Amino acid sequence: MIIDRFGNKRYKVALHIHTTLSDGTKTPKEAVKIYKENGYDAIAITDHWNYFSENEIDSVKIISGCEYNTGAADTAEDVMHIVALGMENDPQIHKDATRQEIIDTINISGGLAVLAHPAWSLNTLEDILSLKGFFGTEIYNTVSDVGQSRRGYSGYIVDALANKGVFYPLVAADDVHFYNGEDETKSFVMVKANSCSQADLLSALKNGDFYATQGPEIYLKREGEVMIADCSEVVEINFISNSSYAPDRVITGDSLTHAEYPIKPWEKWIRAEVKDKEGRYAWSNIIKI
Repeated sequence: MIIDRFGNKRYKVALHIHTTLSDGTKTPKEAVKIYKENGYDAIAITDHWNYFSENEIDSVKIISGCEYNTGAADTAEDVMHIVALGMENDPQIHKDATRQEIIDTINISGGLAVLAHPAWSLNTLEDILSLKGFFGTEIYNTVSDVGQSRRGYSGYIVDALANKGVFYPLVAADDVHFYNGEDETKSFVMVKANSCSQADLLSALKNGDFYATQGPEIYLKREGEVMIADCSEVVEINFISNSSYAPDRVITGDSLTHAEYPIKPWEKWIRAEVKDKEGRYAWSNIIKI
């Protein structure tokens, strides 16, 4: 846990982790050790079709989780992965369940349904918009970048959905499988919560009280007709919106910690990304104008 620049408690949380209970290469206990050594307060163990209940291992909070993957290897044949977080019990979803049935069951079970790595899965807007009940989506997925096909970043899909009036909270996650120095402890969320209990963490996620990151801090707010981004030291601050052209929205320099962006009359939504000198990113949630 850290105290951010505004005096809030922030917990470092990994929301998509695989172990030997499905296709990961580390046991749950081994995975916890790795994430604890890297400063994580909580993780969700989300093995494929294998529910892991709320727990605590070696003082690390374990959020209950599971990943339900539909389709197989061919993304033209209906591949979609859905991560469940915080379900109160194992709903024992059948592998023949439809995507909508999976989402509905997650919600009925008190959980949050997260659309995993939509760019990696080549999910279309039509695919996503046909479904109801997603809590959020991954904007970045580590293993989909370093381990599988270089489609880790889903910014295009996030922005295209926003243009359709769908504003999902944005999660960054490792989706770790290999534990080879590339796909573990890289992407996470920093959650502003009263405590590290599952209830408090899930409540904060539902309220959007978090940002997605690989390390940098990012805080985005609106003041009148100006968007303000504050962050840890970075080399680029990018205000992303529905604008096709806005020459003032990318700010570059050394040790940037603050930027302001005048809202254009036609802008309907804005989010921000920052990049530090190590090439690590952070992503704000979307603010609807």
